[in-house]
Parts: sequence; structure tokens; C-alpha cells
Amino acid sequence: MRRRVWLLLLLGCMALSAMAHESRPAYLELNETAAGRYDVLWRTPVLSGMRLPIALRFAEGVRTVVDPVESQLNDSLIERRGIDAGPAGLGGQRIEFVGLQASITDVLVRVSRLDGSLTTTLVHPAQPWIEIAATPGMFSVAGAFLVHGIQHILGGFDHLLFVFGLLLLVGNGWMLVKTITAFTLAHSITLALAALGAVRLPGPPVEATIALSILLLAVEIARKNRGDVSFTIQWPWVVAFCFGLLHGFGFAGALAQIGLPQRDLPLALFTFNVGVEIGQLMFVAAVLCLRALLLRCRLPRSALLYARPVAAYGLGTLAAFWFFERVSSFWT
Repeated sequence: MRRRVWLLLLLGCMALSAMAHESRPAYLELNETAAGRYDVLWRTPVLSGMRLPIALRFAEGVRTVVDPVESQLNDSLIERRGIDAGPAGLGGQRIEFVGLQASITDVLVRVSRLDGSLTTTLVHPAQPWIEIAATPGMFSVAGAFLVHGIQHILGGFDHLLFVFGLLLLVGNGWMLVKTITAFTLAHSITLALAALGAVRLPGPPVEATIALSILLLAVEIARKNRGDVSFTIQWPWVVAFCFGLLHGFGFAGALAQIGLPQRDLPLALFTFNVGVEIGQLMFVAAVLCLRALLLRCRLPRSALLYARPVAAYGLGTLAAFWFFERVSSFWT
């Protein structure tokens, strides 16, 4: 009976994780072109062919001087327009995102002023509005991308499941430290190279290959459970480094969806990567604490015996589903 409960819990987690990766943020960019005049770019995600029902609302007195023009992309809808906020500009005024409170997405807001100052802020559903600061804060860009890095890794279940697979394969101790460090170093390298434009890879094949990396890791976990020996089992940190290079391109794809500000790029890139590492360490700590708690509960030996194989096959099944789903999207 207890084994069935654990299996049901695992299947429930797999179902939730399959739905949780579609939380791309909306994006609002305001570029001041003259005193009180702004070019507006408003991008909202499109999920399953449906535009997220989030509407942009400016304060009273803000006039549209250039009619909106819309363009459709595969994953988003972009609207461009020109507005006039008066001589004082948008400083001190509130911009609302109607419908955001009923969604699970965020809005990244970037404001560029005539004096060259830039502010970048992340707006959450709990507070579906932003008040444009008259004087930009020094840490707004860093804070926004730090938070988004944490949210991205905690919402990116494919990356987390790969880390979970490393924990199943290695266990704990010094080898785990080396393996997680190698994975972190590798994806930091390719994230920086891709964000800076030095290396470019198409997104769909990268996402499919990330799913394949999880599947291959699940196979190695199953081999270790049988007592077999392989290069991955003996040198997990080398394999983690190689696959980490691939996962870094996945993180870069997330930054591209946000619309990484070019003038803020070094700071935004650094703080986003720090946020990813914080979220990853939070996940590792949570898994290790849960493992320690389960060991203290003195579960039956049979439950502990079957826990690792069930987790490995569950991991491989979900990764295989993701792989074929992402490969099929090449032609849709």
C-alpha cells in the first residue's frame, strides 16, 4: 500500500512538471524619444495559440500619438505604438496590467530615458501595476534579473530534473560537490557566450537535446542500480560539465524571451546567472533535506530498495515524453 502511495505521488509530480514550464513573462519597453514622448513595445506570450489576456493601461492624460501596430510571432504577440505623457513624462505615474492578477506570468518592464538612464523592473501578479520612478534606482536591473533567474530555474522542471538525476546518480559527498560545480561552471560559460552573441544555436533542437540528456542520465541511474559500471558512473562530473554546456543554451533562450536589455547586459547577465545558482542550490538543499527526513522515518527496507529504480524510470519516462514532444514541434 505504501509503495502505491509513493508511486501516485511521483506520477502527480510528473504531471505537474509537464505543465509548469510555460510561464514566459510579458515584456514592456518604453523608450523616451523626446520630452514626454515614448515609443512603446508591448509583448505578450501566446500559449497553445491563445494570447494571454493581459491588457496594458496607462494613466489618464497619456495620449496615443502613433496608432498601435501588431505583429504575430510563434510564441508572442508584439504591439508597437507611440504615446505622449506630457512635459513631465511618465515619472511618478502608474501603469496597470489588467488581468495579470489572474495569471501565473510576470511582466518585465524596461524604461529608457532621454538622459540615458535605464530602469528594469519585474512586475508580479500579486501587484499588477508599476509606478514609474522619477529617479531610477541603482539596483533595479540587478534585483529584477536576480529574481527572474531564481524563478526561471525553479520553474524550469527539465533543468531541475537533470540536477535531481545527478543527485540520484552520485548520492552525496565530495563527488556530488564536484559534479554540481562542473554543471554550474559549464552552463555559466555557454549562457554568457550565447547572451553576448558569440555563439548561437536554434532553440527547439536545444530544448529537445536537453530532454535527451535527462533520458540518458536516467539510463545511467538504472545501470548503476543493477551494479554496472560505465564512464558516467565513474566520472559523473565530466558528463555533468558536457551536458551543462547544453543547458546553458537553454538558459540563454529564457533570457532571449525576456528581451535582455543591451545596455544593461553585463549586470543583467551576471545577476540572472547568480539567481539561477541560488535557485539551483535551494533545490539541491531541499532534496537532500527530504532524503535525510525519509531516512529518519525508518521506512521499510522494501520501500527504500524500490525508491531509486522507480525514480529512475519515472525520470526516463518523462524525459522521453518531452523529447518526442519537442522533436515533433520542429514541424508544427
